[in-house]
Amino acid sequence: MAQAELIMPKMGESIMEATILKWLKKPGDKIEQDESVLEVATDKVDTEVPSTYAGVLKEILAKEGEVVKVGKPIAIISTEAVQEKTQAPTPEPLTTKTVEVETKSIPLVQASTNGHTPITDYKSSIRFYSPLVKNIAKEEGIAVAELETISGTGLEGRVTKKDILGYVQNRKLGKSIAATPSVAAIPLVPASINAGDEIIQMDRMRKMIAERMVDSKRISPHVTSFVEADVTNIVFWRNKMKNEFQKREGDALTFTPIFIEAVVLAIKDYPMINVQVDGDKIIKKRDINIGMAVALPSGNLIVPVIRNADQYNITGLAKVVNDL
Repeated sequence: MAQAELIMPKMGESIMEATILKWLKKPGDKIEQDESVLEVATDKVDTEVPSTYAGVLKEILAKEGEVVKVGKPIAIISTEAVQEKTQAPTPEPLTTKTVEVETKSIPLVQASTNGHTPITDYKSSIRFYSPLVKNIAKEEGIAVAELETISGTGLEGRVTKKDILGYVQNRKLGKSIAATPSVAAIPLVPASINAGDEIIQMDRMRKMIAERMVDSKRISPHVTSFVEADVTNIVFWRNKMKNEFQKREGDALTFTPIFIEAVVLAIKDYPMINVQVDGDKIIKKRDINIGMAVALPSGNLIVPVIRNADQYNITGLAKVVNDL
């Protein structure tokens, strides 16, 4: 009986790892193809992972609560099906035509300005690349490792046609667009624990919140500005309208959607607030997305995003806020 590895699947373009919540099968259990084997959680979704093979679960490689990188093995499955798949057919003798094609392709590889073999297999990459970007990378001889260093300006950091063409142009001019520099690791100072102190292991949610707080400190400019505003008329208007609004819409009218609408109007008046800095470039965002802090019953605090907030009126914003 052959053996196959069950790997942590790719569940999204920006998802690099997942936490194992619960194993639904134990060693020795029979598994059908596409049957759920375990539950995992990412910073965006909780989901079940199906088996890619039918067979018997032989060994679990990652424990519950463990964080596993995408593409890493998490279990071993004994199956007969793998043996059939792994037996490659006897290769046919190369024809003269095939040899000629291979001979012609050699100068193209050698012509690469970086000395890397062009990308032909994207299984080693956890980023998403469109067919157009793949074709450009192949034509320009850009290898997987080099393509990974290109900073993408598309959705969730996706590399666009403009990104890769700009990279190619700079490379031909002898310039190099370096990958985003990694932040130097800050030495951790051991916490001082005194007698009577209680140590609480953080759950997955608190770990994610801590990671996002650190990321925010690294990538976002921290500037505080205090401005006083007289909102007396807003208070009067809200007190006058809240009962009628509740009856008509079935939702409470709080101050939050009013303040969100004020932020949206401010961004429209001063669009340079809504920008992203990428190296020496400023990316002016078209969409106006507003994050709103929400306290959970567990005591955790999350920041869901209201996308395209400028497309809602005050009624729509109130409903979205109440849904959150």
